[in-house]
Amino acid sequence: MAVLVTGGLAADASWDAVRDHSAPRVTSATGLYFALNDMDAQIANQLLAGRTASLARTRSDAARVYEQRRVEAAGYLRDLAGAAAGDPEGERAVAAAIADFGAYEELAARALALGRIAEYRNATRLMRTRLLPEADALVTGNDRAFEHTYRDALAREARSRDALLASGLALLAVLVALQIHLAGRFRRVINPGAAAATLLVLAATVAGAAGVGAQRHDLDVARRDAFDSVLALTRARAVAYDANADESRYLLDRAHAGAQEAAFLGKSQRLLRVPDATIDTYAAGLDAVRVDDRATGFLGDEFRNITFPGERAAAARVLDRYRVYQRDDRTIRALARSGRHTEAVAYGTGYAPGESNHDFAAFDAALRDLIAINMSAYKHASADGARAALPLPLGLAGGVAVAAGLVLFGLRPRLAEFR
Repeated sequence: MAVLVTGGLAADASWDAVRDHSAPRVTSATGLYFALNDMDAQIANQLLAGRTASLARTRSDAARVYEQRRVEAAGYLRDLAGAAAGDPEGERAVAAAIADFGAYEELAARALALGRIAEYRNATRLMRTRLLPEADALVTGNDRAFEHTYRDALAREARSRDALLASGLALLAVLVALQIHLAGRFRRVINPGAAAATLLVLAATVAGAAGVGAQRHDLDVARRDAFDSVLALTRARAVAYDANADESRYLLDRAHAGAQEAAFLGKSQRLLRVPDATIDTYAAGLDAVRVDDRATGFLGDEFRNITFPGERAAAARVLDRYRVYQRDDRTIRALARSGRHTEAVAYGTGYAPGESNHDFAAFDAALRDLIAINMSAYKHASADGARAALPLPLGLAGGVAVAAGLVLFGLRPRLAEFR
């Protein structure tokens, strides 16, 4: 019974670690990475709008979203700092990100106050060379810790299963031997109490093995089927926002337009790979991509991990809306290259149906829907596993206690014969 209860307590602790520590740290880190990317995008949009009267709405929207993302990023940093308490390496990583976050805010404020592209370059350089790599390292490090917790939990489940089977088989052997002894010693074919105890122990062993298997299944669903997709999709969302910012940087910083185009293509390829594509052929190449096992990139990681009801249809909507957004990018660049810069800015920052930001928002909404499907599945699997972690071994231990009582009850008549 002690083995069963100890295993149950260990499983319960594992689920607590997964739900209350490992997964939240990863989601906070990916949230930070996303918020930082969008902050830099909104600074670019504010500078791009400048004092142009027709872009006043774009400027005010960008300022509002920048402040929203700044508050979100600060919150994620606080969460990560609290979670890293007692972990020297984690504390140093978060402290560095907090310091660079403050430095970026100062540079961004200066760029807005002076309205100078050169000042913005300093801010975005800090973002790209320090803040984003720090945030990405926090994502990677926390996901590695989650993976370690997951593997430890699987190992504990395997040990619990082995201990349960060994204990169950040993008890069954003892009970069978007891009945053979009673049959030979007292000339009784079956002892009702011992027989009932044998059946109860057999049922408990089978049920326990099935219960441990269900725990492993819940762990696999929570981590592999659901959270792996959540991680890939949240990273995709952050990279998508950074790519969208590259469009604004392309229009804002014409002296470095080629570098901004290359950056946009690189991030597009990280989202969904189109072999051998250039900035001019990538959008068309997406027509050949399908939601299947051949897709690669962050979105491809999800397309290869379709598991839950409605997930494939939601993934197809993401792909369709991503294609629309990439076609919009071709329109922006065609306008800019033909000298129609003001039209390119209006189209690239516009939220009216058919304009780029409207279509990007539709892509983002589809992406969030797909994340929600996987996050819901993760929460359900985690709740199911946690709910059964302790009651199962306690119930089995209770069954063993009842079996012992049945054996004693069955032996009483035989023991009375010695009086």
